Amino acid sequence: MQDKIDHIVAQLKKYVKDAGFDMAVVGMSGGVDSALVAKLGVMALGKEKVTALVLPNIGVNKPKNVQDAEDWAVELGIDFLNIPINPFIDGYDKLPWQSSNLASMNIQARVRMTLLYHFANTHNAIVLGTGNKTELTLGYFTKYGDGATDILPIGNLNKTEVWEMSEALGLPEVIVHKTASAELMRDQTDEEEIGMEYAEIDKVLQRFEKGEKPANDDEQKLYDRTMDNQHKNEVPPIIS
Repeated sequence: MQDKIDHIVAQLKKYVKDAGFDMAVVGMSGGVDSALVAKLGVMALGKEKVTALVLPNIGVNKPKNVQDAEDWAVELGIDFLNIPINPFIDGYDKLPWQSSNLASMNIQARVRMTLLYHFANTHNAIVLGTGNKTELTLGYFTKYGDGATDILPIGNLNKTEVWEMSEALGLPEVIVHKTASAELMRDQTDEEEIGMEYAEIDKVLQRFEKGEKPANDDEQKLYDRTMDNQHKNEVPPIIS
């Protein structure tokens, strides 16, 4: 695990230097993925060059998660800003069409992306993505929302490895063992929405990588999700 940590830190440090950025910004939710990315950012760049944006949707995101994000930022010694996204998403209720549930969920992630890049462009900062390999494979992210980023420090770690690395780096237990949730709607959990626990998901996805076929209906649904969402990880097609 230490070799993986050292590799990520070294590559992140090199990328920021080569790209000519002065600092990094990360959206922190109080979950393990963003907490780990913030930690790796500090290890690579130093605490004075990492800023966290805590971007809650008041009424949807649990106050405890917001507090956990802020507490972790304080423990890391990095600057953070708490900016509720409600004023930015409220205007979408005034559009001349009725938002679908999917649109209402995804606009939260896309507003957060816009705020992160507004900060980044203002401060010559790189946006650190928080997606892991499991989410990327499943397409379990919002296209041009949390999927929009400059670099993915943990993009080659599945969810199980994220937990292992977080434990190794001493992240708070309250964050590491928290039930995973994208929190785009109240009381949502990742595993309930996907229909399988992450530990099992990672095992199945690893079998898919080896060319094995789904063994039951649940695995077939997982496979179909990966196929249906492949476009999220591809460059938009160009009509020639």
